[in-house]
Amino acid sequence: MKGKECNLSLDELLYLEGVAAAGIFSHEGKLVEYSSKMGMPEEMAEMTAKFCGTVNMMFDSLASAYTKLYQMNWLPQHSWMYNGGDWIIVISGTRGVFAESSEADLEKLLKALNVC
Repeated sequence: MKGKECNLSLDELLYLEGVAAAGIFSHEGKLVEYSSKMGMPEEMAEMTAKFCGTVNMMFDSLASAYTKLYQMNWLPQHSWMYNGGDWIIVISGTRGVFAESSEADLEKLLKALNVC
């Protein structure tokens, strides 16, 4: 990551408008650390880490296939985002945030996680 805004701690990420939880997970999808101001139970954080690790693996597989089959460079994967219902999830590598769609400043979230 480059720049001060891209190295924010989990607590600093939680301070961003709309962010309800922030976490770090391993490449295998194990919860490393999380912080929440929404009262997210550890079980939910662990399930989310597993989900995010699985999505990362799926995108890595897709990127490898596209790179190999179509000579289009899609590697390495950097980030992804989900936006649905009332929530946004932004993942950069193995760090990410849960944010409320109606309150979040997406541009600030993307910058804070080095997505843009």
